[in-house]
Amino acid sequence: MSIPIAVRSSCLVRMILGGCLTGLFGSAAGAAELEDWPKWRGVRGDGSWQGPALPETWPDSGLKLVWKRPIGGGYSGISVVANRVYTMDRQTEPTERERLLCFSAGDGTLIWSVDIPVQYGDLQYGSGPRSAPTVEDGRVYALGATGHLLCVDALSGRSHWSRDLVKDDQGRMPTWGYAASPLVLDGRLIVPTGSKSRSIVALDPRTGSLLWSSLQDEAGYAPPVLLGRGDARQMICWTPSHVRSLHPETGALNWSVAYPVTMGVAIATPVVHRGVLLVSGYWEGTRAIRLGEQARQADLIWSENRFLRALMSQPVCRDGYAYLLDKRFGLTCLEVDTGRKLWDDGNAMTPRGRNPHASIVQLMNSNRVLVLNSDGDLIYAQLTPRKYTELSRTRIIEATWSHPAFAQHFVFARSDKHIVCRDLLAGSPDR
Repeated sequence: MSIPIAVRSSCLVRMILGGCLTGLFGSAAGAAELEDWPKWRGVRGDGSWQGPALPETWPDSGLKLVWKRPIGGGYSGISVVANRVYTMDRQTEPTERERLLCFSAGDGTLIWSVDIPVQYGDLQYGSGPRSAPTVEDGRVYALGATGHLLCVDALSGRSHWSRDLVKDDQGRMPTWGYAASPLVLDGRLIVPTGSKSRSIVALDPRTGSLLWSSLQDEAGYAPPVLLGRGDARQMICWTPSHVRSLHPETGALNWSVAYPVTMGVAIATPVVHRGVLLVSGYWEGTRAIRLGEQARQADLIWSENRFLRALMSQPVCRDGYAYLLDKRFGLTCLEVDTGRKLWDDGNAMTPRGRNPHASIVQLMNSNRVLVLNSDGDLIYAQLTPRKYTELSRTRIIEATWSHPAFAQHFVFARSDKHIVCRDLLAGSPDR
């Protein structure tokens, strides 16, 4: 089924068609030295980033504001590729619609936007779309809150194809809307639908046609995760009833561990560290599953639901330890092999609340992280098995639940009102 969409392009598209956008981000050669942020949770999908060496502390005046633009509501994360910034929002006037947006990374100019007619009705937390766009091989894949899946040209916004997961796949929309970002994997686009007959589908990224389908579970909010190599290669799908492993090429079931969660809140993306898969939820806590050398080998090694209860924030891992945001105690350090809690920060990193949140990004080959908390503070911190050490903190955006993007030496963040770009290496009185 083709979804009616409208593309609005600016004159900047003609400039981009003529060559690589230069300026703030520099030449193509210079831009290649540091990583972009092409999809949910970065290049590797695990919240790690290969960025520049950062100063020990940021100036009291804050980080330099490179640009700031108005935006509609939404929790959609941000993706950045080849000097372009992608995200989604929702508009209600003159008509209700979701938008897939493309901005210039250099100056924030809106290059193009794609309008998708929607009706949210009584959808709770209905400010806008939830999932981050996925940019792969010159195309952008975006999933709206009510199940509209788009594939458009990354350069111009021109539609390649579209699909309605509810109408075309008999999908069951989760209580709070579709939120899992599309996963591109070896010539397949993986999307959870929640359908009773095809809960997880693999589509042809070029055409949107169905390649395979699997499971009968309702849809969770976390995207699938690819793990392993060779015979142990598998795709992890956390649904409201189970943690399941599928063969990425066929959708065949490898193994399954029961994990029913209250109200279907399978949200925080599962992580794997040293052969242990960690899955953490708001009420039922954390499960640790030891993965074997073969894709069909998996054993539950521990579970805990008093101190290790994440919600929206994906844990990060290093050297046998994991750091997750517990709903009551705040940032918490635990041993991956045993689940033993070592410390918590007493809610210092982000405010405690009914739905505490912070996006934690690990800087590669270090014990340091960049955190965007729910107040809109960007935090530079060190995480060790001994303690949480905050090195610097500065406000970069209004209150937000959206996950930021990091590219070159910039951070991109958005709220329900604005999207901003700030320079991680430069201070400025311009807040």
